[in-house]
Amino acid sequence: MSWNKFIAQQAKLDYYKNLQLFLQEQERAGKTIYPPKALRFHALDLTPLENVKVVILGQDPYHGEGQAHGLCFSVPEGIKTPPSLRNIYKELSLTIPGYEIPESGNLEHWAKQGVLLLNAVLTVEKGAAGSHASKGWEIFTDNVISEINNREEDVIFLLWGSYAHKKGRLIDAQKHTVLKSTHPSPLSAYRGFLGCGHFMRVNQLLSEKGRAVINW
Repeated sequence: MSWNKFIAQQAKLDYYKNLQLFLQEQERAGKTIYPPKALRFHALDLTPLENVKVVILGQDPYHGEGQAHGLCFSVPEGIKTPPSLRNIYKELSLTIPGYEIPESGNLEHWAKQGVLLLNAVLTVEKGAAGSHASKGWEIFTDNVISEINNREEDVIFLLWGSYAHKKGRLIDAQKHTVLKSTHPSPLSAYRGFLGCGHFMRVNQLLSEKGRAVINW
């Protein structure tokens, strides 16, 4: 099944219809919503279901102007690298030999290699973190995870922080690999994320299965 077909199926369900009504009401009220409409499913557009090798779960889009573009932890070219992503880059530099921290915070090149960068909630009101939580997006993205769990095999899920850990209930750990750590935010990165070795482990697992490794 393609993601387009999956979205079409979800669109028939009541939760999704209610979610779209909420978003339309927000727009009519003059609220600015991030990311732009064309980028709400950017993660799915860049990483087709059959290409998914790795799933990284985020929580909420960035709510500052120009930051959100539909991929968790990622920002478009020219936007300052956010603190959590700086720690992700730091972990890569600690564990991947020869890794040089890039100036850009754009992770589209990961997505194109099969890393699904999925936020649990796909929209947010400008300047209001968490403002679109519990409106229906969590059901949609839980269903995305279940679709991957059911249809694919040997996918590696990176669950960082307690919010992401809760999504582990949707994943069959016999079919897939689940790697957990604390969140890369400055508040928790030094309590388990830095030094977790997840990026190196991902490439070891892919290599063992004869699959192309990720060029982080």
